[in-house]
Amino acid sequence: MSERKNLWAPWRGDYVGTPQGEREPGCVFCLAREGAKDPKQLVVAQGERCFLIMNRFPYSTGHLMVVPNEHIAELEELDAGTWSEMLVLARAAKSALTALYGPDGFNMGLNLGSAAGAGIAQHLHLHLVPRWEGDVNFMPVLADVRVQPQHMQEVYADLTREIAAILK
Repeated sequence: MSERKNLWAPWRGDYVGTPQGEREPGCVFCLAREGAKDPKQLVVAQGERCFLIMNRFPYSTGHLMVVPNEHIAELEELDAGTWSEMLVLARAAKSALTALYGPDGFNMGLNLGSAAGAGIAQHLHLHLVPRWEGDVNFMPVLADVRVQPQHMQEVYADLTREIAAILK
């Protein structure tokens, strides 16, 4: 029998173990938008109608979401200007992620409704997930663990700087 090994990621302690009753009430996206200047909110860019935020529980390094400022759940509720800005921010995010990390591809999409996998179904958001050849290894399959090679605040700093330069 092989010796059991641990993968230590103490920075994840910030995101687990908070009892439901101690969490700030309200929509996590609306709260993040309101506190966007605080780096802990992980908002990397703001437009007039939308903002770009890092996923607090990323599938891979640089997993971002484009979120409308308006608290809406349905795609049909998006006006053309908001949809257009979502795509402009997604394009800037893709360019920044490509420049910084050189992924081999991207997954991009909307999970509309909890049955479709939306963790926050009440506030529509567009995911942009960078992917690398062979990035799905045994860890998520066997141990239900995702390994992130860089601290989130470092990724935040990199993305904030790169996206600001792209959107100028």
